[in-house]
Amino acid sequence: MLALTYHGPKNVRVEENPEPRVQHPNDVVLRVSRATICGSDLHLYHGYVPDTRVGTIFGHEFTGVVEELGASVQTLKRGDRVVVPFNIACGTCFFCQRERTSACENTNPLTTLASGIFGYSHTTGGYQGGQAERVRVPFADVGPMKIPDDLSDEDALFLSDILPTGYQAAEMGDIGPADTVAVFGCGPVGLVAQRCAWILGARRVIAVDSVGYRLDFARRHNKAETLDFSETPDVVSALRDMTDGRGPDVCIEAVGLEANGSALHDVLGKALKLEAGSPVALNWAIQSVRRGGRVSIVGVYGPPWNLLDVGAAMNKGLTIKTGQCDVKRYMPRLLEHVRSGNIDPRALITHRAPLEAAPEMYRVFAARTDGILKCVLIPRGAK
Repeated sequence: MLALTYHGPKNVRVEENPEPRVQHPNDVVLRVSRATICGSDLHLYHGYVPDTRVGTIFGHEFTGVVEELGASVQTLKRGDRVVVPFNIACGTCFFCQRERTSACENTNPLTTLASGIFGYSHTTGGYQGGQAERVRVPFADVGPMKIPDDLSDEDALFLSDILPTGYQAAEMGDIGPADTVAVFGCGPVGLVAQRCAWILGARRVIAVDSVGYRLDFARRHNKAETLDFSETPDVVSALRDMTDGRGPDVCIEAVGLEANGSALHDVLGKALKLEAGSPVALNWAIQSVRRGGRVSIVGVYGPPWNLLDVGAAMNKGLTIKTGQCDVKRYMPRLLEHVRSGNIDPRALITHRAPLEAAPEMYRVFAARTDGILKCVLIPRGAK
């Protein structure tokens, strides 16, 4: 089968790989119908995620059709269309029983960092991903959700990651009806978080980024006020000026370890890799949120450490919530938001390409050219 594989930083190739097979009675093998490139895939692509091995198949956002089933699978049958959470969960451990599937202790037992994740290095279990013609899905009775007949694969695709992640980002901010919410990052997760901030009752939403077409999307689609940090000498002061001198009530960090805006962190984190990427957006969030405010972190940071302004967080009395998204628990409610039109996932799709074009689409996405937000990859023979 064809799959996109990693051969080193900025070197990915679509090439023939062995077909996946059922390895456990609760596995299924899917014929992938749609996959997409996530912003966090760029961290792998650029070489920032530890233990990303040559031959790794990327991709943690995908839909597919069940082709093979293990003997103990009860909830699926051949031909079912499904969308699969990016995190792999056993359904029975301490964390899964509390709906904290992102912390499952059985799918990535050699570390305490996170659950298993499709296509996201051996740091998260070494599972092969879905930017391929086929993919093995473990614990098939736990993760996959059947796609209803009234929805297309592309309607459901982003339930695998960015819709739940953006919603959890807003939810962790404990947003109330009087709150001003600043969202750092207008990538797909940040744009979803802006939309979900309105759904959860925000009074104002401010989007912070430096990419013009993304800020324009935030204004048009999400009715957000915008702040271009490339044209703002002091982002923290600018946000305070926009909020009666206090700062936003809630700041959502949806950028992660490749944030721009600080020459120091560009050198330390991205060039020399002496810290785990650049925490500039996270420090801006901590510094700009009002005293006693809330900071929600969904931008991806890898181990081991970052230069973080914890002193400001402590002395301002902030509440900080963070974590990989517990995708499974959000899928049913977000499905209804998609059905009702509160969230339009297709609006984020700017590019569609055959799987064979994935290396070029990685280059376009990394360069943020051609107005790209989300690119959907379509394997051979997919409908």
